[in-house]
Amino acid sequence: MTNPADQDTIGDSAYRCIRKDIIFGELKPNEKLRLERLRKRYNVSVTTLREILNRLTSDGLVVAEGQRGFEVASVSDENLWEIAELRLLVESHGITQAFEKGDIDWESQVVAAHHKLRRLEDRMIAGDTSVREDWKRADWGFHRALIAGCGSATMLELHSQIFDKYLRYQMLTLAFRGEKAARDHGQLLEAALARDVEKAKEVLDVHLLGGVEYIIDSRNQP
Repeated sequence: MTNPADQDTIGDSAYRCIRKDIIFGELKPNEKLRLERLRKRYNVSVTTLREILNRLTSDGLVVAEGQRGFEVASVSDENLWEIAELRLLVESHGITQAFEKGDIDWESQVVAAHHKLRRLEDRMIAGDTSVREDWKRADWGFHRALIAGCGSATMLELHSQIFDKYLRYQMLTLAFRGEKAARDHGQLLEAALARDVEKAKEVLDVHLLGGVEYIIDSRNQP
């Protein structure tokens, strides 16, 4: 018999796996989430699956259809713009706080996160798409590092939730802007080390909204 602690661990692991598969496009927008098929795929009980899918519904990644079950949340250009604007709002505020409060350890984390990201960007630019998941984790890691000195666990949690929704759109289109995005990240690093909040906000605005336009163009290509 599985004790409650073990069941919690299994449920958390399955939750992370299903969430990842939605974000990285293994489970497609509007896809029906059949409980029996998911049970076999993720090796969890139907009861645990229902709990996970309800949790993902709260996250905005799954839609509950009443008696008809669950499906992966749909995507739209309008929703992407909303997510990007919300991310810009939260990340800009986080940058303001982090640039004011961040210490030398914070600076070191930002530099290290950028170094890892740049290496993976170089591989993507060279055409090595096998590292796309590592690249996006590094992208998240760098943007997270920029605001990590803000001192607010609530803000960091909110940023992670919004970033995942933005990331989902990127993964659905494999949107990678190459050297343009890499240049933006380099400018954000420079602004962080100079504690130049206004410059960072300016670059971030161009970076995020330019990314949205690129994703939408990629989505709408025949």
